Amino acid sequence: MIIQEVNTTSLKETFLNLVDIIYKSDPNYIRPLDVMIDEIFNPTTNPLFANGEATRFVLFDAAMHPIGRIAAFINRNKAYGYEQPTGGIGFFECINEPSAATRLFDTAKAWLAQRGMQAMDGPINFGENDNFWGLLVDGFTPPGFGMPYNPPYYRQLFEEYGFQPYYEQITSHLNLKKPFPERFWKIAERVMAKPELTFRHFTWKEAPRFADDFINIYNDAWQFHENFTPMQPAYLHATLQKAKPFLRENFIWYAYWQGEPIGFLVMFPDANQIIRHLNGKMGFLNKLRFLWYRHMQPLTRARVTVLGVKPHYQRMGIESALFRQFKDVVAQHPSLSQLELSWVGDFNPKMRALMEAMEADFGKRHITWRYLFENQKQAHRSPIIPMGKPTNTHR
Repeated sequence: MIIQEVNTTSLKETFLNLVDIIYKSDPNYIRPLDVMIDEIFNPTTNPLFANGEATRFVLFDAAMHPIGRIAAFINRNKAYGYEQPTGGIGFFECINEPSAATRLFDTAKAWLAQRGMQAMDGPINFGENDNFWGLLVDGFTPPGFGMPYNPPYYRQLFEEYGFQPYYEQITSHLNLKKPFPERFWKIAERVMAKPELTFRHFTWKEAPRFADDFINIYNDAWQFHENFTPMQPAYLHATLQKAKPFLRENFIWYAYWQGEPIGFLVMFPDANQIIRHLNGKMGFLNKLRFLWYRHMQPLTRARVTVLGVKPHYQRMGIESALFRQFKDVVAQHPSLSQLELSWVGDFNPKMRALMEAMEADFGKRHITWRYLFENQKQAHRSPIIPMGKPTNTHR
């Protein structure tokens, strides 16, 4: 076997097109847009390169047929916040051959170790965890936009190499044609009756203001997550621009307490219902096809990618009230029949409880794995997020 670092246009195309080999007989697979992958590894479009680095590798057999790929990267804003300096691997694809997977993992490990890393997490993204994060181990159905999909045998490849589960990620599905539990709506409406609370949805006209509010909430609500690093404005603005073709203004809602931004809920139409027809390409003809599908075939699914409430205002039912805003939105989009809630880690019991309260159905299970370069050590699981403790005035 021969492994090559991606440093030419030809190798970049081989890296992207290798999925056609792995998934040629899998009807559930939906190829992500190539441009989405390219932008992750482009220093001019990914702000994480300001304090990080990334590379890609392609594996060939003796006849120079591509049989696997992997990316390795270091986000130095996060890498040194763990017990061991930890890098990442992602975009792993491989034939069902353990020796090929081992060669890919060894290559990524060596690249990371040369740069001071002592562990690697994967499969993850060189970006935020709302896209391309985790290994699918249960629920092999067509993925929502940005959600990773892989063959079932990948789990064995990771386990045999020595990766250990770092945390489990659950995705749930809500049938929008099925009534929500009445108790859920009663809680939401009781919360919404508080005069201090107001709710507004995102608008492009006020995008800078809403972006500031997002960062304000995110940097407070996520502060207790392990190895938290503040959201960078450049990353958020770049993400917003990339999402503009898919984003609907009333799919993003904010909660305010006496004018202070305290919570948000972000939902996107599931663009994979269109992207599945494009085979990853967005040339001129596929752009026309994209527009045709968007206007002629209304999307039936949407995906909630992130929900956050400042710790000071948790336990108030703000999350339920944010979901209540979508009751009217769904009524305006009668084609919507399913809402995907993805994903919630096992380190976040509050959000797991919220999904149960909504009587959401199990959809998928992903695992994010960790591999310590010193194999005699046992990797720790990701710690549980502590609950917020609001004061009496906010109960």
